[in-house]
Amino acid sequence: MARDGSIRDRTARLGRAAALALALALVAGIAGPAAAQDPELTFFRIATGGVNGTYYPIGAIIGNAISNPAGSRPCGQGGSCGVPNLIAAAVSSNGSVANVEAIETGQIESAFAQADVVHDAYYGKRTFDGRQPMQKLRVIANLYAERMQVVVRRGIGIAGIRDLAGKRVSLDEPGSGTLLMARLVLKSYGLAETDVVADYLKPGPASSLMLRDELDAFVIVAGVPTNVVADLTANGVADLLALDGAPVDKILETHPFLARTAIPAETYWPGAPEIPTIGVGAQWIVSADVPEERVYAICRALWNTATRVLLDGGHPAGKQIRLETALDGIDIPLHPGAARCYDELGVSR
Repeated sequence: MARDGSIRDRTARLGRAAALALALALVAGIAGPAAAQDPELTFFRIATGGVNGTYYPIGAIIGNAISNPAGSRPCGQGGSCGVPNLIAAAVSSNGSVANVEAIETGQIESAFAQADVVHDAYYGKRTFDGRQPMQKLRVIANLYAERMQVVVRRGIGIAGIRDLAGKRVSLDEPGSGTLLMARLVLKSYGLAETDVVADYLKPGPASSLMLRDELDAFVIVAGVPTNVVADLTANGVADLLALDGAPVDKILETHPFLARTAIPAETYWPGAPEIPTIGVGAQWIVSADVPEERVYAICRALWNTATRVLLDGGHPAGKQIRLETALDGIDIPLHPGAARCYDELGVSR
């Protein structure tokens, strides 16, 4: 079946922004001591996920939007509407679990993470049971809904989750929220992790193995459409499994931050049906140690009309980042700077 490759075309221009963000991250790492001598210049990092997921390109867009280095044209004259003298950069990471840990230990200023991971880390539950609650975590915004996508190689008889038994399956890297959700799903369908030939790769490397017939399936939790999935489905290499029924009911009984959702019809190819699955909110979190004024300015820049243009014209998931849902699903404290921002914008929980 011929499938539409326009998703990749629509987001190709993000490559330049992502490359710039990565360069800025390197500059931040190299020039940190020198920058510390200039009280006017601030580097602000956003830990995201793998470069083939959704966190990274969205982080690059937001990093670009909130940056406003010295010498930029004024906002009213078509220049940057970001925070004066702030340089923000998206930084690739292992994912949600690694990100909350990096914030708590002071290794990073801000990050994206799944809502369930943020909740569990802050309150010391489930995955973080027996560990000291991560009380430095604060929220800037809920961004968009992430959907679980179980990508399977076409033509090898995988019609449902139970068919993954004995197959070569990548569950994503340790430190990712995807791995946690993948384990939940396997268990709910009566499979142990040892029932599959498990690998632990990011979607990019997993996709490459699938193209070489060296991997049967992989899991990704991300906003849709996801470029790496779009490439595989457009080339007729892969399909997506539905997650529904009693196994999903079992998951939702004990995981209130997860919800039934769907990958909309025709997301990946013309005529594609709606695919039921489960989803979770993606949150932008920050350390409580970041000054209130800085987070306040970042929050105002995020919801500037100029940022709206960048979000709507970039990655498709950017269109889902809306002020009216910015506080949905948040049950840990907002950063005081963000709380003041939303008070002024008239948004409340």
